[in-house]
Amino acid sequence: MNNTLYFPIPEEAIPYLKKKDKKLSAAIDRIGEIKRPINPDLFSALVNSIVGQQISTKAQKTVWNRIKNGVGEVTPKSIHEFDREELKSFGLSYRKVDYIKDFSAKVYTKEFDIESLTEMTDEEVCKQLSSLKGIGNWTAEMLMLFSMQRQNILSFGDLAIIRGISKLYGHKEVDKVRFEKYRKRYSPYGSVASLYLWAISHEDFVVRKS
Repeated sequence: MNNTLYFPIPEEAIPYLKKKDKKLSAAIDRIGEIKRPINPDLFSALVNSIVGQQISTKAQKTVWNRIKNGVGEVTPKSIHEFDREELKSFGLSYRKVDYIKDFSAKVYTKEFDIESLTEMTDEEVCKQLSSLKGIGNWTAEMLMLFSMQRQNILSFGDLAIIRGISKLYGHKEVDKVRFEKYRKRYSPYGSVASLYLWAISHEDFVVRKS
């Protein structure tokens, strides 16, 4: 039995995005349905996001599976009880180990109320998480998308998203101004657009001039 949960795509999101953008519409038709796994548990999802900082999706999956196999259930208590060397042996850098240990200690001692994030706006979540060591906007945005299931997340800090936009529209460069144009176009379904841009960034995609 498959208990995997997937990012919920609202019924109206695909028609909305296709109507707003011809090139994205063609890509959606070509790629078809996308099912991206989610993890509703905020703590383990954030640890996984830290693991994924600046490494490939494949490498992240490998390290994350080692952690789950070694630690068992990834909770503030289980991570708190593992020392630095044990965590490093799963394939983490000391820097990431320290970020994860600091975060788990703050949640374990209730210094950081992780569940309160669910009541905050996207901007407040980014601000709150950025107060923790080693956590910036990208990590916060991945948590909001793949754990909190928020519908309008498009990350300027995600290289694959930028690559997807470049490939889809034929841009040599995507600066903040150009990125904001697309963010506004995709809103309020930036998260669904993100799923397709990730797919585009990883496929053998050739821009066809219209």
